[in-house]
Amino acid sequence: MNNRTAGAGPTRYGVIGAVSFVHTLNDMMQSVIVAIYPLLKGEFDLTFFQIGVISLTFQLTASLLQPVVGMVTDRHPLPYSLPLGMGFTLGGMLLLSVAPTYPMLLLAVALIGCGSSVFHPESSRVARMASGGRYGLAQSLFQIGGNIGQALGPVLAAAIVLKLGRSHVEWFGLLALLAIVVLLQVSRWYRRHIDERVHQRHADDGVRFPKPLVRRTIGVLLVLMFSKFFYLASISSYYEFYLMHQFGVSAHTAANLLGVFLFAIAAGTLIGGPLGDRIGRRSVIWFSILGCAPFTLLLPHVGLGWTVGLSVVIGMVLASAFPAIIVYAQDMLTHRIGMVSGLFYGFSFGLGGIGAAVLGLVADRFGIEFVYQVCAFLPLLGLLAVLLPDVRPPGHHGD
Repeated sequence: MNNRTAGAGPTRYGVIGAVSFVHTLNDMMQSVIVAIYPLLKGEFDLTFFQIGVISLTFQLTASLLQPVVGMVTDRHPLPYSLPLGMGFTLGGMLLLSVAPTYPMLLLAVALIGCGSSVFHPESSRVARMASGGRYGLAQSLFQIGGNIGQALGPVLAAAIVLKLGRSHVEWFGLLALLAIVVLLQVSRWYRRHIDERVHQRHADDGVRFPKPLVRRTIGVLLVLMFSKFFYLASISSYYEFYLMHQFGVSAHTAANLLGVFLFAIAAGTLIGGPLGDRIGRRSVIWFSILGCAPFTLLLPHVGLGWTVGLSVVIGMVLASAFPAIIVYAQDMLTHRIGMVSGLFYGFSFGLGGIGAAVLGLVADRFGIEFVYQVCAFLPLLGLLAVLLPDVRPPGHHGD
């Protein structure tokens, strides 16, 4: 199916590529936090719950602020908020490398979360503006940058920080400086195209879906996001500990295997957006979230080789839903792109943080294996995808 808007301009791959590249840098820096959890656990003598609180602090500072940033910039465009937000990330990375106490660690990850809260909704908006109507493709290209960064972060952390010490986290601050330089160029393009965005918003104001339909659809999408990200929290935050405890691998090997899983997520994200443009968002959402359930149920009961293989399949299938969910929600509320993007990116971060803290308590009490046995059932919530309406976005052809 063709989801291009009638009269849409050309797809500006340079702009999409720029925000995708910065997404790589941004999420690479964020994923370093998770990758050095074993180091932090030993250095500060932390419990699994305290590890979960680190994730919760980062994720909540990002999630709670993202919808607010989106609502503000829906009404008052702030093109240069992107490099400004990345400045918070730079400060957080530098503090993380030298933080002497646990509370200072929490402050460092909170600063990184604040930077993320500005970057994600505004960059998602820029990707849509530059899409030329190919919204699913643009979201996939934007998100693939983040997935690649999440996959590269643990590998680089294993090669640099886990070997040389936490002080070497400061080298990742150079990535933040590079991101600021690129975002300054993106902001100039954004400023030049503000009038185009306002014109599109006024055009969209005349065609809206009924409010009850919008509320029901957004509610279903948020529940599906819960099934996806709560499960991903069990993998991302505790996969290294699971591999080390269950199979006796080293911290370095566990970090590299986490990177393998995150690369699989990147591949699934790249597939999901264009596939949604072609066959419909609802079909992709239905398949991706429910389709991975047999593999998650099998994962806690197999050996190391099968664990790695199944994690790759789970990552690819589950991640294909996210671009489709974001664009589906944006299509329902085209006049609130920033708020919708911030809500869903923020909701995903918040779920990951809450999941990490809750699962940390469960792991402390019942063991890390029990966490994976319980979380295996979460993708079955994908059955709720049957409630998604078969609607056509305003001005578009297709689902």
